[in-house]
Amino acid sequence: MLEEVERWLSRRSWSVADRPPHQVLAAKQRTGQTISVVLPALNEEETVGEIVTAIRRDLVERLPLVDEIVVVDSGSTDRTSEVAARAGARVVHRDEILPRVPAVPGKGEVLWRSLLVTGGDIVCFVDADLREFSSDFVLGIVGPLLTEPDVDLVKAMYDRPLAGSAGQGGRVTELMARPLLNMHWPQLAGFVQPLGGEYAARRSLLEQLPFPVGYGVELGMLVDALHLVGLDALAQVDVGVRKHRHQDGQALGRMAAAIYRTAQLRLARGHLVRPALTQFERGEDGFEPRTYSVDTEERPPMVEIAEYAERKVA
Repeated sequence: MLEEVERWLSRRSWSVADRPPHQVLAAKQRTGQTISVVLPALNEEETVGEIVTAIRRDLVERLPLVDEIVVVDSGSTDRTSEVAARAGARVVHRDEILPRVPAVPGKGEVLWRSLLVTGGDIVCFVDADLREFSSDFVLGIVGPLLTEPDVDLVKAMYDRPLAGSAGQGGRVTELMARPLLNMHWPQLAGFVQPLGGEYAARRSLLEQLPFPVGYGVELGMLVDALHLVGLDALAQVDVGVRKHRHQDGQALGRMAAAIYRTAQLRLARGHLVRPALTQFERGEDGFEPRTYSVDTEERPPMVEIAEYAERKVA
């Protein structure tokens, strides 16, 4: 490992226990910064309510740390919006945000649009499929942004059990993202969960970053932030254990393809030879090919969007 990364691990890797709640709250009150929590959601009625409830109970009512909880529904066909609203979140539908730009499917699309409907100086993203959720996820990743003025982005790190086995989750991370980062961006090799969906950042950074519309958003954001603000402005916090719904192998293959494409663009900004991935499923007549397009679109930095600039002036 690079000496620079070893130094970074000793300076910029913390535990949630390193910053007690009263210390984090005191830093918020001293600096006057506001915090938005965003949950991108698609058919998460089973889990979204519990997550919103925990954040509201622990970090709005008991500890006045979070200023708004926003669930951005990206086209759910279940009761996600109803459950989230009942739990106390403000629910916004993806297609209602910036309607002049037709929305495309994808997690990154939702995160990008969320900047237009939130107001916090710090924006904290939390996936909506987490189980046995703890508000320490939010407390842990916003803490350094309130107490360390030279930190701009904080990723959560955690154990990811799979089928009862510790550390076996995060298969796309281990098979795709970690090799890519170690080989091409070794400064980022110290991140335990580079693809994790729980992270917080200053709005002033997020609004300058392009957003891959799909699953490549986390890797793209990390690489672009490294180039924009440098390694020392990035950090990670151990928040314990993350439990969530695991996807099947073919879904993970499509995620890996999107992540590779995101890395490829950042390596060369060159031509993508074939923006598609063919997988195989056994049918009545043997294995049948299924071809899926790979996300080939990115949204520009939000500061380039006229509606966002107008909102900041107003």
